[in-house]
Amino acid sequence: MAIFNPQSTAKKDAAPFTPDPPPFRETPAATSAGPGAIPESSPAPRRDAVAAKESLIAADLTIEGKIEGSGHVRIAGKFKGDVNVQGDLTIEPGAKLTGGVRAKRVVIAGELEGNIEGAAQVELQQGGVLVGDVKAGSLTVAAGSRMRGQADFGWEDKASKPNGNGESSTLS
Repeated sequence: MAIFNPQSTAKKDAAPFTPDPPPFRETPAATSAGPGAIPESSPAPRRDAVAAKESLIAADLTIEGKIEGSGHVRIAGKFKGDVNVQGDLTIEPGAKLTGGVRAKRVVIAGELEGNIEGAAQVELQQGGVLVGDVKAGSLTVAAGSRMRGQADFGWEDKASKPNGNGESSTLS
């Protein structure tokens, strides 16, 4: 009669190592139903929630290139190049951006050397510096900020503005 070691055969058939799943986090639904309740699954993230993610260029970084995307960008370091985002652009105090900007909303607390085009809102905060032209829907300038350039704001695009009979008028 042969004797087998059951542990040695079990090791050969064992699945490869996989890390433990992330720890369980209680959701408001689970806590309100009681300690033994099964938490409801959350719906898939909406597209606008995904687009609202923010990228950060940290204070100790210097980057040269081009930024394009649909999310938000926060610059705390130095960036040289154009920024074209569908979200917001924030330039932190002590940060510097050298390049053109296209964004939904631009907040300048640091320094921007370049033009801003097509922004719905531009906010130049105290201590912020803008050297360049601005074309935006609205412009807010705080005391203690500095700007050198031309500013066009508050004008609507007449080419896409509807005329009195509900049709779009075009300029020739």
